[in-house]
Formats: sequence, C-alpha cells, structure tokens
Amino acid sequence: MVGYGFGGRYFHAPLIAGAPGCVLAGVVTRSPSRRAEVTHAHAGVPVFDSVADLIESGVDAITVCTPAATHTAVTDEVVQRGIPVVCDKPFALNAEAARHTVELAERAGVVITAYQNRRWDSDLLTVRRLLDAGELGEVRRFESAFERWAPDPEPPAAGGGLLRDFGSHLVDQALHLFGAVHQVYADTHELRPEVEDDFQLMVVHGGGLHSRLSGGWRQGAPAPRIRITGSEGSFVTSAAMDGQEGALIAGRTPAGDGVDWGREPETAWGILGRGNERRAIPSERGRWDLFYEQFARAVRGDGPVPVDPWDAVATATVLDAARRSAAEGRSVDVPAVDR
Repeated sequence: MVGYGFGGRYFHAPLIAGAPGCVLAGVVTRSPSRRAEVTHAHAGVPVFDSVADLIESGVDAITVCTPAATHTAVTDEVVQRGIPVVCDKPFALNAEAARHTVELAERAGVVITAYQNRRWDSDLLTVRRLLDAGELGEVRRFESAFERWAPDPEPPAAGGGLLRDFGSHLVDQALHLFGAVHQVYADTHELRPEVEDDFQLMVVHGGGLHSRLSGGWRQGAPAPRIRITGSEGSFVTSAAMDGQEGALIAGRTPAGDGVDWGREPETAWGILGRGNERRAIPSERGRWDLFYEQFARAVRGDGPVPVDPWDAVATATVLDAARRSAAEGRSVDVPAVDR
C-alpha cells in the first residue's frame, strides 16, 4: 500500500489484511508518525520509503491511497513497473488523466481497478434489490446525498475538492445503477478555486431518468441519503451514512465481525412508500469486504476486477462536465466515453 493517511489507515489496510487471498505485505510512507502507526496497528508489516523499494520486496499488487493530486503519477509508476494496482478515488483529477492511466495499463497488460467501495454500501445494495424485484415500477428520479456536519471548517485539500471527493462516489453510484448520462447541470460553492464545500448536480441518463446528487461538508440538516421515485412507489432512507465507515474508524473489521459485518440496525432501514402505505425494508448487508477478495482473484486471473477502470473514466468525464457547468452557469453535454 502506498500512503497511510486517513483513507489508507481505515478504509484500505484493515480490509486488505482481512480479505481472503490477501496479505498486507508492506506500506510506503515517509512520515515518522505514520510509520509508527503502521507498526502499532500491523505488527511485523514492513514500511518502505518508496514505491521502488516496495516493489523490490516482492509484492504482487499495490493500492495507491496517496493525496488525490498524486494519484496519476503514483499509479502510472506502478503500472509502468508491471504491478497490478488499485487506485483510490478520485481515480484522477480529470478525465484526460484517467483515460491516460487506463490506456497505459491496457497497453502494458496490467490489472487495474478503481476503489469505488461504496458500490457495496448497504443502502445502495438495498436499492439494487428493490429495482431487480420491480418494487418501484418505472424509475423516474434518483436522489442521492453525501451531506454531513464536519467539525473542520473546510474539507481537506488531499481529497481534491468535495466535488471530486464525495462526487466521485455519488456519480459512480448513479452510473452503476442507471448507466451513462448525456447532460449535467451543476451548482457549487467554492471556498477557493477547486475546493468546494457544497455542490448539487442534476444528471440526465439515457431514457430521461434524472439523478440529483448533492454533497455538503458542513450541512446542519443533511438530506436523506437516498430517495428514489418510481411509478409504483418511492424508497427513502435516513441521512445516516453506511455503518461500515464508522465501524472501521472504531477499530472493527470484517474479520472480527464475521457474518454481522455490514448489518444495519432496524432503526436505519429505509421506508418504501405508496401513498398512505409505509413499509420498512430490511437493509442488505454492506459488503466493503468483498472488494479486495475480488481484486485478489482478478490478479490471479480468476475473474474480473471489482470495478471496471473505464467506469472511473466515465465518472471523471461527468465531473469535468459538472465543473464546466458550474463555471458557466448552464447545462453541459457529457461526451460519450469511447474505449
């Protein structure tokens, strides 16, 4: 693993260490305090000064979870050295860089994927189940929000701005559920150039379905995490984020929780509404633990990567169009992603 900041410490290292077929074999960080954290949390795991040193130790794959602005350079270095790689979100700062990295990996025959772990959020998996069962009828609108009240006055610069940070997840989820989009309208609030603390996107999918996506860093009254409206009813969840995030920060792991990992309490279940009828819908288990297990199989040639890297190019393309829309104050066409 390259990088041991907040994401690496909580959202990658424990999941790698506990995934079947995986061993956390080394971490690259030069920070003395983070080197100490690695030693404390993962006794016996060696710490390296560079990607080259990590590769020379004999690792089979690498996860890149450095600050967003360095993702392309570090991931490209790993690819050029012929090592399978996971790149954290945002996969790149723009679509051109994302495409460059994916094409570089394809030419080199290197396995590459994007860490879009929130495809395995409990609420999104529950929505997928309802869609597959036809519970909502013809879907007309999908609303999805990552809004929270953060103690810090602005999001960390390492994330590349809130639109790239939270927006990468929200756009990826919308594309994953409903396919490509051809138009976007965006409104953002910037604390300084390319550092947003609030955004709203309206994206139009093929067939006319609309997704309304919003992110907020210091939102005192967060919107429902998901509301999806169809011809036969609507499904809405609370504003609470998936519980896997809090569990990992608290020191729990899938390996420790076993079959209870990712289970949401009944108080967090969403509601299916049809007029005056209201019914609580049991949540699917959140399954962030599946990502690295599937990636390990892909590295061994036993299946596909968990996230097609071209999906990361599609997400970056939408975010590029959203940034342009916000700057120009108008709807912007989203170009198709040609492989």
